[in-house]
Amino acid sequence: MAEVQYVEASRLYPGNPVPAVNRLNLDVADGEFVVLVGPSGSGKSTALRMLAGLEDVDQGEIRIGGVDVSQKPPKDRDIAMVFQNYALYPHMSVAENMGFALKLKGVSKEERASKVQAAAKLLDLEKYLDRKPKALSGGQRQRVAMGRAIVREPSVFLMDEPLSNLDAKLRVETRANIAALQARLGTTTLYVTHDQVEAMTMGDRVALLKDGILQQVDTPRNLYDRPGNAFVAGFIGSPAMNLVLTQVSDSGAQLGNITVPLKPDVAAATRAAGLKEIILGVRPESFHASETGQGLRVKATLVEELGADAFVYGEMPGHENDVEDVAGEGHRAFTVRFDGRVPPKLGQEITLEVRTDEIHAFNPETGERLGG
Repeated sequence: MAEVQYVEASRLYPGNPVPAVNRLNLDVADGEFVVLVGPSGSGKSTALRMLAGLEDVDQGEIRIGGVDVSQKPPKDRDIAMVFQNYALYPHMSVAENMGFALKLKGVSKEERASKVQAAAKLLDLEKYLDRKPKALSGGQRQRVAMGRAIVREPSVFLMDEPLSNLDAKLRVETRANIAALQARLGTTTLYVTHDQVEAMTMGDRVALLKDGILQQVDTPRNLYDRPGNAFVAGFIGSPAMNLVLTQVSDSGAQLGNITVPLKPDVAAATRAAGLKEIILGVRPESFHASETGQGLRVKATLVEELGADAFVYGEMPGHENDVEDVAGEGHRAFTVRFDGRVPPKLGQEITLEVRTDEIHAFNPETGERLGG
């Protein structure tokens, strides 16, 4: 069994009073694919490096298979790491790169060759085994780095932004290949990325960090549908959820020129907290064009046509600068997803109806979700 457990694990760098990773509690089941995601400086790579033994664990524990490995050197942790820069030896062939760790362990030449051949077949690298890394594309080099990890047959794979050096098309292709490969091998995997689209499409579960603190860990669908706080709501989803600080009354929340009714549990939680304002969250796809001419008025200040979809960025009367970017880090335009075949024109005022059952609400003081 190769379950991974972070137990109140912290990393505190000398001279910095704020922990880079702060009392992290995270359980990764045997064979599970978990993605660590968050903005730059959130602590996700530090958390991975703590598991690898490349960073100290200043408080708490990290366990692999129930055994505390916090003080063990990296070579004794039975892990294999894939870095974003591939870290291949330029003077070695693909086969030599893939089998080098086994050679250091004293594995026989015949066994090394057999394991390298099996990994190369898995990764479609058989015809490149005699080539040097400089003769390969970025995607092929990344597969060689994956192969080097696979031949070691570790208990845990660690991947630190392995796709960041690839172009957009190759990233999409390679992330699908990695997810399929992990499912086939069944090896416990922790994968770090700053790209939330990557996180949502690859992981069994996603752990979102901010300022070294775990915000929420859940399936991609639950993170999207039920974000636990305003930061998660604003980070997960592309384009991001519209987060608007708005006044509430007995009839609902004021959004631009309309009043949006709140679900009973949200209204009850708002009253219980004594709130006069809430952060209202509405995803860009939670609107449709009004057929009656009645509804939320938005003036289009930018229209992005993407074929099947169009994204309209605009302003609401009275809320020109109220849409918060990732829970308070600046402001941005109100965003609406439209049918790409009939997008509005720049400068046009559009009227929208809101799907009220898809609205989210958050406490402006704590950021926590209101209601169920």
